[in-house]
Amino acid sequence: MTATVTPPSTTASPARTSAAGARRSGSKGRPSTIIVTAVLVVVALYFLIPVYWVVVAATKSTEDLFSTNGFWFAPTVALWDNLAQVLSYDNGIFIRWFLNSVLYAGIGALLATYFAAAGGYALAKYEFRGRNLVFGTILGGVLVPGTATALPLFLLFSQLGLANTYWSVLLPSLVSPFGLFLCRIYSQATVDTSLIEAARLDGAGELRIFHTIGLRVLTPALVTVFLFQLVGIWNNYFLPLVMLSDSGLYPITLGLNNWLSQVDRLPEFYELTTGGVLLSIIPLSIAMVVLQRFWRGGLTEGSVK
Repeated sequence: MTATVTPPSTTASPARTSAAGARRSGSKGRPSTIIVTAVLVVVALYFLIPVYWVVVAATKSTEDLFSTNGFWFAPTVALWDNLAQVLSYDNGIFIRWFLNSVLYAGIGALLATYFAAAGGYALAKYEFRGRNLVFGTILGGVLVPGTATALPLFLLFSQLGLANTYWSVLLPSLVSPFGLFLCRIYSQATVDTSLIEAARLDGAGELRIFHTIGLRVLTPALVTVFLFQLVGIWNNYFLPLVMLSDSGLYPITLGLNNWLSQVDRLPEFYELTTGGVLLSIIPLSIAMVVLQRFWRGGLTEGSVK
């Protein structure tokens, strides 16, 4: 009897093939993953280190601010004393500045977002003569820096009697060319024309369609525009500097700079300035944490049918 010897199979099993492919793809993707992670860590540190320094500096007295390590806490924590001085100095002028910033940034960002959504929706979904010309003209406003328009606005508002009033800072904040551009692009991509036509067949008016359908679909874009406007208006310094002369109308940026300009003759203003800066970043941090869930919802929209 002749024994038959079966040679070993040269065909790898699917499990081995997939494991080998995973090892090869993992070995190829690992360097790029490390590089991307390292870049993200550097970028995160670039943004977080100044915030950390503000938190540390706000816990120190003026003496400790210059005699201890800038990136570590002093033996004596004076955070609550500093914050109490910030809130009580000059009959609570900081609270007035804070509320002014809330007024400028809150109302300005909200109305600017609504106007940008209305304009972007109209330019995307309505056909009319000169639509592209209007959009191009508005888009040109993105290229014009705010500092270039501050002086002409001051001259205009002076003639209208609006200089050194709340309106002089609030009215320019209601315009967002970038927001209109973003809302138009987003409306073209996400607001289905057939949905609008179905609403019209049901008897809904154009304003009702915009408020019930358009605004809901545009939510991720609206959150983006709102946050951009909120941060931009909250941190705006040059426009209030040009428009306002009454310290009672100052936003928080102009008020803190006023305190900082006095540190040469009154060193205790260092404590007021660092404590005020710490309080000034809290609203923006809260807004980012609260509104980021709308971004996540927008990114997954349409992924599941």
